[in-house]
Amino acid sequence: MPRLLLVLILSFASAAQAAQSIAPGVYSALQEAQSAQQRGDYGAARKALQGAGAKPGSIEQALVWRSLGYLAWAQGDTADAVRWLDKALASGKLDEQTLAAERANLARLYLAEGDFARVVSLLKGADQQDADILRMLVQAYQGLGQHAKALPLAERYVAANPRAEDVWLQLLVAGNAELKRYSAAERWQRQLLLRHPDQPRSWRQLAGLQQLAGADERALATLRTAYAKGLRFSEAELDNLVLLAAAAGQPWQAARLLDGMLDAGLLQGSAARRERLAQLWWQARERSTAAELYRELAARSGQAKLWMNLAQLELEQAHWQAGLEALRKAERAGAERRQVRAWREWAESELSFERERQVARTN
Repeated sequence: MPRLLLVLILSFASAAQAAQSIAPGVYSALQEAQSAQQRGDYGAARKALQGAGAKPGSIEQALVWRSLGYLAWAQGDTADAVRWLDKALASGKLDEQTLAAERANLARLYLAEGDFARVVSLLKGADQQDADILRMLVQAYQGLGQHAKALPLAERYVAANPRAEDVWLQLLVAGNAELKRYSAAERWQRQLLLRHPDQPRSWRQLAGLQQLAGADERALATLRTAYAKGLRFSEAELDNLVLLAAAAGQPWQAARLLDGMLDAGLLQGSAARRERLAQLWWQARERSTAAELYRELAARSGQAKLWMNLAQLELEQAHWQAGLEALRKAERAGAERRQVRAWREWAESELSFERERQVARTN
């Protein structure tokens, strides 16, 4: 609100500077509206502006529209503020110096309204050395999903303001990650980590970026380092890192990370996690490793679905006898007979064909 008050005062100061070129009656109305607005009497301010008697198509009319816009803004009505300020700018009566300030203020309003394209349009020729202009442009490009345009501006802002708020670094992390520029995202995340070395979230986000980059060993090392510093993560946070890698189409890296966290004691080796590990190895086409885990899980739980998974894995590796044995145990555990029969017929057919081929080879 203090910033808005400053904007409003500046707007009326501009009107005062133009007093010599506008009709005395209109100038008096502008001054009266200013006084009423400062008292918080918005009704009196609006009445003064509406009765100003500005000539259509004149600079007086543009100044009244502009004042109506700032009055609406002060009342929290951004939609009405946008409407009046748009009319003032479109009039073509405001001088260049005033126009630059009005475009910036109108851009602030459009940003609040979520009209990001209009923000970019208004600030195209603005001074990009101005921190507020940079901030608005970055937010607008981010809102439009144009991260490649937002990032250079954000980097320029951070370079000029080494103590920039965390939100700027977070924006650079998120934007680069969105563009799959993981090394750049990691670089900015490390800067956040330097600021907050005792914040588990900073370490977890760094590990997540390393995981997305396919560097599961580095991600695990990051988690171990944080753990050695006495920081602790919730099991849900660590599980989510694995899910993140799997969702990114990296089952092998996800399996390696989960395996490493289980070995390091960062996660408890529950049956559910070991089954997820088996699934990830299977997705990564590491069938022998997956089969070993499924065999262990099925033997412990006796669940039919686990025996069926083991059977499928063995058959995918042409281990016909092992597959048939797993099918037998799955059926005994209550697996659907029709499904078991289909897999068994295929396995027995392949086994028979293999035996015939061996006999033919021997003959």
